[in-house]
Formats: sequence, C-alpha cells, structure tokens
Amino acid sequence: MNVAEWLARSARLHPDNPALFSGEAMLCDYQGFARAAGGIGAGLGAKFDVKPGDRVAIFAGNTPAYLDVLFGVWFAGASVVPINAKLHAREAAYIVKHAEASLIFASEPLGSELAEALGQDCPPLVDLQSAGFAALRDTAPLELPVERDPGDMAWLFYTSGTTGRPKGVMISHGNLQAMVFSYFVDVDEVYASDAALYAAPISHGAGLYCLQHVLRAARHVVPVSGGFDPAEIFALARRLDGIHMFAAPTMVKRLVAAGRESGENGEGIRTIVYGGGPMYLNDIMEAVEVLGPRFCQIYGQGESPMTITALNRLAVSDRNHPRWRERLASVGCAQSIVELRIADAEGGPRDVGETGEILVRGAPVMAGYWRDPEATAKALRGGWLWTGDMGSLDADGFLTLKDRSKDVIISGGANIYPREVEEALLLHRQVCEASVVGVPDPDWGERVVAFVVAEPGCTPEPEDLDRHCLAHIARFKRPKHYRLVAELPKNNYGKVLKTELRAMLDDAQDNACPASA
Repeated sequence: MNVAEWLARSARLHPDNPALFSGEAMLCDYQGFARAAGGIGAGLGAKFDVKPGDRVAIFAGNTPAYLDVLFGVWFAGASVVPINAKLHAREAAYIVKHAEASLIFASEPLGSELAEALGQDCPPLVDLQSAGFAALRDTAPLELPVERDPGDMAWLFYTSGTTGRPKGVMISHGNLQAMVFSYFVDVDEVYASDAALYAAPISHGAGLYCLQHVLRAARHVVPVSGGFDPAEIFALARRLDGIHMFAAPTMVKRLVAAGRESGENGEGIRTIVYGGGPMYLNDIMEAVEVLGPRFCQIYGQGESPMTITALNRLAVSDRNHPRWRERLASVGCAQSIVELRIADAEGGPRDVGETGEILVRGAPVMAGYWRDPEATAKALRGGWLWTGDMGSLDADGFLTLKDRSKDVIISGGANIYPREVEEALLLHRQVCEASVVGVPDPDWGERVVAFVVAEPGCTPEPEDLDRHCLAHIARFKRPKHYRLVAELPKNNYGKVLKTELRAMLDDAQDNACPASA
C-alpha cells in the first residue's frame, strides 16, 4: 500500500479537519491538503514525466509546502530524496547525482546554489516560492495515489558513512507502515485534536512522524521561523494545544533552560519525543522537573527509522521503580515490531549486562543501500542489521548505549563523520595530515575538534582553516577547535590512534585555537 493513501482516506473521512498551519494561521483543511498533494502528483507525471519508482529530491528548510511535496511525490508513486537543508551545495549535488533524481524541489537560496553546483547535470528544479510551483499544485489532481507494493521504495535517506560519502538508505512503504504502527503501540497515541510541530528538520525523522498525524487527521504546524525557537514553541503550544514534537537532546536542553528562565511549564505541549543523540541522565531529570511528564524517548537509525527501542512517558517519569535511574539512562526496550540482540564480533549473543554490537531485525529495517551492494552486505548479515552501535541489555530488556563502533560524532542531534571533515581539511594546501574526533559538550552533546599536521614551513591559522572548511562542507560539520600538532599518534600499521588524541584533549590547551563563531 502507498502511504499517501492515508492522506486520501483522512480527506474523505474528515475533509473539514484543519490540516496545515504556518504558525497559528491555518492554510488548509484535509480536503485542501489532499487536493494539493494530488495536484502535485498529477503534475509530476504530466509536466515532468516523473514515473513510479523515480526519485524526486527536496532541498528545503521547514515550510508547509514541504508536506505538500512529500505527499505529492508519494501520490505519483515516486520516492522522496530528502536533503538536509544545512548541507553545502556540493554535498547536496552529490546526493542528487547518486540518487539519479529526476526532479528537485528547493527553496531559495538553496535552489540556486544547488543548480550552480550541479551545472549542466542539474535536473529540472522547482522553486517552492515560484508561480510554477503554485501552478503545479493547482493541476487537476489524482483522485487516488498510484498503487505501490509494500517493498517499493518511498524514502531514500542519505546518511553519512565512514567512507566519507553518504549512503542512500532505501526505506519502503512497508517499512514506514511498520514504523507508524509501532509508534502507536510503543511510544504514544495521536488524536485528531493533536498538532505535529515541525521545529526539527522535516528532512529527517521529524518529517516521518507526519504519517502518524495524517493517519489520525491531526494538525501539522510549521513555526513561522521555520526552525527551533523556544519562545515561539511555548507561545504556539499555549494557543494551539495538543502539541507533539520531535527534538534532539540539545533542543530539549535549550527548551528546558528557556522554560526555567521564563517560568514556562510546557502548557499545551502533550508529547516531546527525544532521540538522535545521547541524552544525559541529569538533563532528562531536569526536563521532567521543569516541563512535566511530557517526554518519550526513541532510539533508531536511518536504516531502521525511529524503531529500535522506546522509553514511553511512564517509564521516563517513573521515580518509584527501584532501578528508575538506570532505566532513565537507557534508551528503553525493543519496540514491538523488531527483535534486538547484543552480539559479539561473530554475531553470537552476549549475556545480560555484557557489551556488544547492537543488532536489530524486523519489518521497519531497510532493504539496503542504494547502488551500494558492498555496504549493504556489510550492514545486513545473517538477517540482522548491524547498527555499528555498542550497548548492553539488562535482565528486563532495557538497552543502554555504551559507545559507537563507528567514529560518528553527534552534535545537536546531527551526525558528523570525521572522514568527511578530514578530507575537507586535507584539501588545504598547508595541511599535511588531519584527524578529527568528537569530545563531550554540555550544550551540543559533542563538539568537533581537528588535529592538524602542517606542511613543512607552514603554520595555518585557525581562521583560515575555518574559512576553508566552510567552503567545502556544511557549517554544522566544521571543527569548533583546531589544534596544530607535530605528528599524529599511530600504531604499527599506520592507523591514527584516536583514543590518544582524545586523551590529549584533557589538556585545556585544545581551546587555544578556536574556530570562528
């Protein structure tokens, strides 16, 4: 079944239910929402020859039009390729090319920058603010979405890998259906009176949660700012009520700090689902203290989106269980739709309390990586997804994350892979070697620190390195500190010993070469 069928059904059953909002302003009801998506779906085929199975990229910040496009692409039977709006145009261009996208929807100035990066290879590009987009939305609509099988791809999500190039995770309509049903069972219920607030990027997990709210004919609210602003969120929650939102731990921390300072108690917020990075025990304890029992936690990956484990609001707010602290520091229990295993290097099960790699299998797990059979074979072995994360299970099935076998850095809920940053630094003419690590940060979870070995006779300035990184990678990926060293510590095989680099950072001198703001 095509997941866009849920929008068509909600429009038939609840045509007058309010659907899309820009801040407090209602833009359309469910009948209008489905009509716009159906128009886009029809126009994709008639005007751009987009066929079922084709890939359509979206490179835009949060806007109500994003949801029109998302369901419009699904109405046409095509797959959405959501691109993080924070990416550099060159990074976005790689994704468009690798996905072999037939069409791009973009907001400005992202669209112009992407078109320049793609040059003659740029497929047709539709500006979301243009008259052309309005005309596309006004096309005589498809009455029903194009039929799709459960295994057909719906969402091609690019997640960076240790190779330095992003991999396209193939998520099917069946995967998304499993995610939605598991949410209702293991995380939270959704009612027609609720409102999904998109303060986190729609291009990521926050966008996928639109499906639960469409199925229940609930509201969808995009803040006027298009992003995360605690004062704006509190104001919208008080006026709209029934707010649901997804937030990275750093967002939760900022929201709690703002609430404590202003006296806000979260009135109007029903549920905050947090995930996407490490949440420290004291932070979630303070969050419940300030804003009340409104929190649920999920742990997932792009390869099994939002669906590996969950800690529901009762478990988050419980202070009576004798091991409530340990449970609150965990990421919860396996969601109903998956099986979970802690394994050794050969895939054998670890005992209770022992640390190993986290393996998961079930209906929401990806089919594989787009055009990358080698990476697919490495990630999917023996019927299990090898997550690359390390953790342990207690006797009751609560999973505690221990470490990451991959060197991913999670800053503000966004994944940053050191290899990408290192490769960018090595393009600088004064850089001989570079190695990047993540270190704990009280506000962002982790921050990026780069160790740089200069070419003989050179002394690159941190400001110059910062400008260089900004020209090649997204701003959020660039190092927050640069440390010049004579050499990088290596083992006998020439591999850089990142554990020693992290130990070196115990010296406060790592702050001597900060990046620019």
